[in-house]
Amino acid sequence: MSYDRYKKFRINEKILTVPFIPIRQNDSDLFINFKRNFNRLDLISYDYYGDASYGWLILQANPDYGTNEFNIPNNVVIRIPYPLNAVILNYEQDIDNYIKYYGLNE
Repeated sequence: MSYDRYKKFRINEKILTVPFIPIRQNDSDLFINFKRNFNRLDLISYDYYGDASYGWLILQANPDYGTNEFNIPNNVVIRIPYPLNAVILNYEQDIDNYIKYYGLNE
């Protein structure tokens, strides 16, 4: 089952603004050459995680390209956070720290 990145920001059926949480870089991360019009983040996610729903995580690990995969230039190297379980665990900890220090923005 896919990770629900909105669960800690869902209050009374309303989804609050989800802040940008940087994805920590690890020695185990993978890097690929992105080919525009050939690669898609959902397909990359499926290839490396076995689940097509983690394109957001790959995009978040490559913040230089904004919030849309169509902004990723052709032939650039992108980082794939790996392994998924460790990345999600770190992401959860970073969300908890964010909420602890900044609270939830409604």
